[in-house]
Amino acid sequence: MYINSISHYIPKQIIRNDYFKKVNGLSEEWILSRTGIQERRKALPKENTNTMANEAVKVALKQLPYSIKDIDLIIGATYTPYDTVGTLAHSVQNEFNISDAKAISISAACSSFINAIEIIEGYFAINKANKALIVASEHNTAYHDEKDMQAGYLWGDGSAAVFISKEQLSEKDYQIVDVITKGLGNIGKSVNGVFLRPINGGIKMPYGKDVFINANKYMTESIIDILNRNNLSIDDINYVIPHQANIRIIENVGKQLKVNKEKVLVNIDKLGNTGCASTPITFSQNQNKFKKEDLVAFTVFGGGYSSGAMLVKK
Repeated sequence: MYINSISHYIPKQIIRNDYFKKVNGLSEEWILSRTGIQERRKALPKENTNTMANEAVKVALKQLPYSIKDIDLIIGATYTPYDTVGTLAHSVQNEFNISDAKAISISAACSSFINAIEIIEGYFAINKANKALIVASEHNTAYHDEKDMQAGYLWGDGSAAVFISKEQLSEKDYQIVDVITKGLGNIGKSVNGVFLRPINGGIKMPYGKDVFINANKYMTESIIDILNRNNLSIDDINYVIPHQANIRIIENVGKQLKVNKEKVLVNIDKLGNTGCASTPITFSQNQNKFKKEDLVAFTVFGGGYSSGAMLVKK
């Protein structure tokens, strides 16, 4: 599989840490020391999960080596949908008038983007699709409680669009070398660790310590597993893109992997936790860093719980 074009969209509205002093009493320094977050982006009143995804697609189209009409599979990845009936994937299909494409939306919390990659791998393997589009978009601020002192300050909004083909179509394509995912709904606090219950308080994280411990463990293990599957070592990796949940998790994963800090790509300081869109946004933001033959490792952990990893070669 090959990534033909990737882009992202970040809302213009910036919410800095000092805002939360007014709503829940937490200081700028406390939030920064606990999470690494200085500011995050919030969708404007007329924006939502679907509109942000559409904006990311528009940017990606500028580098796409074929027509969007050629897409035969659309996957929406989100846990913060604008509409659960006319889903994220269907909204993008409507916006760009993509005829006859399969359209499905999935949710595996913050690992949804990597799960979407694996689903595409399956469709390609059984010859039911050749060109796919993933839109990963999160409107966290539509669901979070700003007054929540446990997690109300973590969340940011944003989206990414990733066009993928079964065969290589351009020298500029990135190769998806391998992808793995794992459901972890039977460990720790599981579905109670982090949850979003729209009719019962929105996004909550009552067991942050359990999330922290398991995110460290399984984000590290996922990288090790995918490297072992491909007879690679951490020294073969040029960059690591971890899910942007918390700077302490990101730093701990880097230490456990014994990877140079310069190789770990981070945007949580400016964007907060953008959910499943965090890794493709980070990849998109750093495309100018990647050189020919560079190998980039993604690793994710999602509430529920779930984990996954991916290797991408320039």
